[in-house]
Amino acid sequence: MDALLLQLQPLFAPAFELLGSPITWTELIAFVLALWMVVCNMRVHALAWPLAILSSLLYFLLFWSGKLYGEASLQLLFVSLSLWGWWQWLRGKGDDGQALRVRRLSTTGLWASLLATLLAWPLLGLFLQQQTDSPVPFWDAFPTVASLLGQWLLARKYQENWGVWVLVNGVSVALFAYKGYWLTVLLYAVFIPMSVAGWRAWAQQLKHSHASGGSRQALA
Repeated sequence: MDALLLQLQPLFAPAFELLGSPITWTELIAFVLALWMVVCNMRVHALAWPLAILSSLLYFLLFWSGKLYGEASLQLLFVSLSLWGWWQWLRGKGDDGQALRVRRLSTTGLWASLLATLLAWPLLGLFLQQQTDSPVPFWDAFPTVASLLGQWLLARKYQENWGVWVLVNGVSVALFAYKGYWLTVLLYAVFIPMSVAGWRAWAQQLKHSHASGGSRQALA
């Protein structure tokens, strides 16, 4: 990995400084791609997924070089999940056998998601604490685990993904501020109101979906 980072050293050259910390080209390009990705997610546009893949690869390089191994590993998982999510949005089916559409998670699904996150968080934190030199293993672990949940919910078009992202982004702001990734801090701070806007946009899609479904039933 060190050899790869050495070969990609030009990407780690400073583009400018923010609050006394250098902002690398890696962080800057990833920032732009990630913002574009969230806008596409809000519009339920499949372009979001290739943008997610590119930004995740860049953030993997950034976080690994900063010894945030949980966040770095998460980016590789994001790449795999983004490929799967891309397929889901293009070819995936819902429980009714129809093409995926924006929907709500069941109460059982909500509790199962919460329990899985609360169980996985300390396990990953202990692993990072014992197996890596991460300076903040448990704070690194929480957004890692919660992001996996958010990514799965997003890929299956559950509206609750936006609530998960609000929580993840809030914790990530503090984590990246600790590491001095100020442009990424700004990105995740902007993600918070964008996630709220995403919730509202998908709520409108749900409303229109239910309204059109009711109209079709009435006509039948």
